[in-house]
Amino acid sequence: MDASGRFLIVAGIDGSEQSLAALRWAVDEARLRHGKVRAVTAWHYPPVPSTVEDSGSNDSFHSAERLQTDALKAVAADDVDIEGILVRDLAATALLEASKDADLLVVGSRGHGGFAGLRLGSISSQVMHHAPCPVLVVRPRSGA
Repeated sequence: MDASGRFLIVAGIDGSEQSLAALRWAVDEARLRHGKVRAVTAWHYPPVPSTVEDSGSNDSFHSAERLQTDALKAVAADDVDIEGILVRDLAATALLEASKDADLLVVGSRGHGGFAGLRLGSISSQVMHHAPCPVLVVRPRSGA
């Protein structure tokens, strides 16, 4: 529950269709429970040896910010309290941290990375095994 005692759902957003489906599911559930959604987008870039600290971080941040803004606009959430959070960290770490006070964590079954044939992505698998709250993994519709 959040500080006000409302049901809190954390949803991971990475720009994939499955993460958008997870966000839609989270918003619908929050609507039913009169709860709140915390939409988390993580951005991370591999360290590059450089004399300039954080080289490239602005591009990564702005891409993540744009991705999250587009996802939030795509979901009809006018009547649901939804908070967008951008976190500079690995996706699984960011989601686990954001869900410490949550009642539910919702993620898509696959994101953008890895091997397309897998039914469950690495981030989904990590949060399922380590989340401090129940996890719901949203899978694509049959034939998608």
